[in-house]
Amino acid sequence: MKLVNIGFGNMVNSARIIAIVSPESAPIKRMISDAKENGMLIDATHGRKTRAVVIADSDHVILSYLQPEKLGERMGEAGNLQEDGSDV
Repeated sequence: MKLVNIGFGNMVNSARIIAIVSPESAPIKRMISDAKENGMLIDATHGRKTRAVVIADSDHVILSYLQPEKLGERMGEAGNLQEDGSDV
């Protein structure tokens, strides 16, 4: 299992992530609202502005204060590590 830091030490299993998107569009705002109503929203912003929305294969929607580009970089870094933490 490879974990990605989404801010403030919060980690998400990188294999479960479907997409990392910006929260600005109306469809993403609706997705966040629906996830909140269904109890599937995880807010990892610690009260800061939401800059990225992580969509998981379990239908969970995770909010992060980090930029989508930064999370993408971290996903790439997580993909280059072996299970023991050493670089490939």
